[in-house]
Amino acid sequence: MSPETNTLPAFTELGLAAPVLQAVQDLGYETPSAIQAETIPYLLEGRDVLGQAQTGTGKTAAFALPLLSRLDMSKTGPQILVLAPTRELAIQVAEAFQKYAGKLPGFHVMPIYGGQDYGTQFRQLQRGVQVVVGTPGRIMDHLRRGTLKLDGLQALVLDEADEMLRMGFIEDIEWIMEQTPATRQIALFSATMPPAIHRIAQSYLNNPAEVKIKVSTTTADTIRQRYWLVSGLHKLDALTRILEAEPFDAVIIFVRTKNETVELADKLQARGYSAVALNGDIPQNVRERTIQQLKNGKIDILIATDVAARGLDVERISHVINYDIPTDTESYVHRIGRTGRAGRSGDAILFVSPRERHLLRAIERATRKPIDLMELPSTEVINNLRISQFNQRITDTLAEEGLDFFSQLLENYEREHNIPAIEIAAALAKLVQGDSPLLLEEKKNHPAYSPASPREREQEQRKPGKRRDNAANSAFSSDDDTIEMNRFRIAVGRTHGVKPGNIVGAIANEAGLDSRFIGYIDIQDDFSLVDLPAGMPKEILSDLKRARVAGQMLNIELTEESAADYSPSRSGGGGGGKRKERDRDERSDRRPRGDAPASHRRDPARSERPDRRPRGEKDKAPFAAAGDKPRFGGDKPRFGGDKPKFGGDKPRSSKPASPGKKGPDKDKGKPTRFK
Repeated sequence: MSPETNTLPAFTELGLAAPVLQAVQDLGYETPSAIQAETIPYLLEGRDVLGQAQTGTGKTAAFALPLLSRLDMSKTGPQILVLAPTRELAIQVAEAFQKYAGKLPGFHVMPIYGGQDYGTQFRQLQRGVQVVVGTPGRIMDHLRRGTLKLDGLQALVLDEADEMLRMGFIEDIEWIMEQTPATRQIALFSATMPPAIHRIAQSYLNNPAEVKIKVSTTTADTIRQRYWLVSGLHKLDALTRILEAEPFDAVIIFVRTKNETVELADKLQARGYSAVALNGDIPQNVRERTIQQLKNGKIDILIATDVAARGLDVERISHVINYDIPTDTESYVHRIGRTGRAGRSGDAILFVSPRERHLLRAIERATRKPIDLMELPSTEVINNLRISQFNQRITDTLAEEGLDFFSQLLENYEREHNIPAIEIAAALAKLVQGDSPLLLEEKKNHPAYSPASPREREQEQRKPGKRRDNAANSAFSSDDDTIEMNRFRIAVGRTHGVKPGNIVGAIANEAGLDSRFIGYIDIQDDFSLVDLPAGMPKEILSDLKRARVAGQMLNIELTEESAADYSPSRSGGGGGGKRKERDRDERSDRRPRGDAPASHRRDPARSERPDRRPRGEKDKAPFAAAGDKPRFGGDKPRFGGDKPKFGGDKPRSSKPASPGKKGPDKDKGKPTRFK
């Protein structure tokens, strides 16, 4: 590797062919990037190169310029073959070759990729091309058909080799390399160097010059990285607030699935944004047209899957928003590499749900760079911005010509109807605004679904005056100090070995839910029921569906059963409502007393409160009236006739009951509440 230097040579000093150098100068390039300055001399000498540099550093020009300088324009067959992982990158590289070869008469480059008509590719190959850029699968098809011949190949380039490895192309790449002449020159470029890439380099490259651009982090310093911790506000509402408050030119928003690209694009369009989806199911000609429209400024927002994470280099992209956090750090690096390219500044925003904090920490470790917490624009900020924009529209309109006619109309209306001018102006403003309100309404986040981590909540509780008054100061506090609850069904039960503590832990920790607000828990054989505060945000519900307890996915869903009202403050503060612990010795799904913190243990004085409704009695009111029959016991067994549920009065076990223990439990199966 060349020694590091703070002074980079000019393109004129690198020895490029005159037509190529002229094209570079016409494009306005003067000084090469670090990867270009180190790589170009080696490739001009004909040496193999193993290059490592992060995305967005100018790798395309690093191999295109020297290889074009060595091109023999008297030959019409393929002399340069570039393998790229995606169609978008193949098109991007082909466009770059075309620009750099603008002064080479008779030059032809052809991108080859899946989704494009074979007939068109056959005809172009027959006419003759000097450079072929393609994806491994389609290149293999043409080689097997005999429509692509590599007898005269001079150079082979593997671009974004680590991405091709991740996508499973490694065997295809090796097969293609075996079809090339032994004398060809090879340039391999990759953002990372996993062992499989090193193995290919050792097997196929001949004494390569290694070029590694050292960087302090794997993300560009020109990119400002922030994250928003998903809380009660819907992600779509948060996204639109960001788009409204952040000054941007063009934005790429990344989601996980193809369906989400279309759904999110439709929702943003309904809110007045120029947004378009980009995914693998969209026809290739439409995808190419979409990218061109993004470049031309006809669309401002692109909703994409990772298929667009590589190869897009659009100067207008000022923001990258990870609507769904990527599950691997490399994808994150490549995603945000779509902005802040070639020295330009950019912004990267990451949406993180409470259960995805570990992914955020992994990204920070991999990039060796902290990601700042983003404060979402408040309702007040958005409303002030909207008012300012509304005022500016009035100012701009007043500066235009042609208002005399409308002034005369309003004067006549004011005189004929005796309506003040200010009221007429207000009516016209409402007419222009339409049905959509100008200002946002303040929405209070549900305090139960706090995004704070357990550690943050613990620190908050330790603040002076917070510990005792937490429940009383809750936003739920009211005259009767009760909150509305919904009943949910989770797909884990007694047969899976689940304990109440497992359920409480999963809901509290995975979704960032304050455990004080977890109500009744009823564990059945293959499912359980749990009462949670009404108004659960969709994002938290989605997170809980994927959470696992006792090896089972919760698959939580709202039931039609009504849930009893619940008071977190009556629990004694800091603990959640008292979940009755009857039949502790008989029920196997009870958490041992020693496992429970003191605040979770049964209060004997309150254990037989009559205002708790049995779960099975759906048709009864949530609270028992004073004159009702006692909830437990009585002459008539709960489950029909005079026949006891568990076979008369015979004990469940043949062993005599030990002193201090209860007899057979006739109330087995009735709901209990746990802490």
